[in-house]
Amino acid sequence: MRKYFFLILLLGNLFMLSACAGKETQTTGTKTQTLEEFYMAEKVENVDKIIIQDGTTGNSESITEQEQINEFLSLIKNIEFTQEDNQEKRKGWRYGISLFDGKKEFKFTLSKIDNIYYQSVPDIYPIVDDYYKKLSVSKK
Repeated sequence: MRKYFFLILLLGNLFMLSACAGKETQTTGTKTQTLEEFYMAEKVENVDKIIIQDGTTGNSESITEQEQINEFLSLIKNIEFTQEDNQEKRKGWRYGISLFDGKKEFKFTLSKIDNIYYQSVPDIYPIVDDYYKKLSVSKK
């Protein structure tokens, strides 16, 4: 009877240790977050201004009308960003985006958030590129 009790106790402990080890691997491994989770974590909750800067020309477009802000955020907020294995520094960027909530600001490029490189699913580039070009055309 004691042998069975000891065996059950030992197997239970091994099970608990393996479960904890699995969670640790998950949290320290590659993590996926939506863009909304990133900016909400920075307490940027009520976006009242967006600046989109073109990395190839240096030109930028500001969005301050709430309807346009909501439209743009609805296009990008659910995009998932997964940390890339390769974190070597890169040169240049396609678009830089700043979200403002009063004086709070959340800045990112299409592939880099808080000095960490990410891949986006779906690809954020065509969404931002299309929206930016529509903004540029509507202002002319």
